[in-house]
Amino acid sequence: MIRSIRAALLALALVTGTVVAPVAARAGEPTAAQHLKAIPLTIHTAHGAQKYMVEVATTPSQQEIGLMFRHSMPAKHGMIFPMDPPRMATFWMKNTFISLDLLFLRPDGTISSIAARVPPRSLDIVPSTEPVGAVLELNAGTAARDGLKPGDKVSW
Repeated sequence: MIRSIRAALLALALVTGTVVAPVAARAGEPTAAQHLKAIPLTIHTAHGAQKYMVEVATTPSQQEIGLMFRHSMPAKHGMIFPMDPPRMATFWMKNTFISLDLLFLRPDGTISSIAARVPPRSLDIVPSTEPVGAVLELNAGTAARDGLKPGDKVSW
């Protein structure tokens, strides 16, 4: 069966001039990896600037998937979810395999609140406390380690 599928794909590629590559996915995972733009982000704290590289999830589908199905994330990396217009935000960790800190950002870029060490795969809803202009996800423990606090200014 697999050989016949491969033969059919090869024949299709030869006829159309396109290359077809199979995508391996586990049950329930998206079939293609997200390729999101990564940008520098700085959080200005009382102890100085903390710098990160973050992926930007702008579309509804990017925001729906977020960091789901990832098993790790490098230190000083994260994902930001811009929200225009600002709104109340709720997150959960279903299919998210790493523990995260969620930083809820006001439209002016200041941190409104922090949900620290949100456990992976949790179905508990994590809400913002006010309408936000963005949500920033970082590895669990980053907020405490880097001294991030409500009121700190985030720029990207």
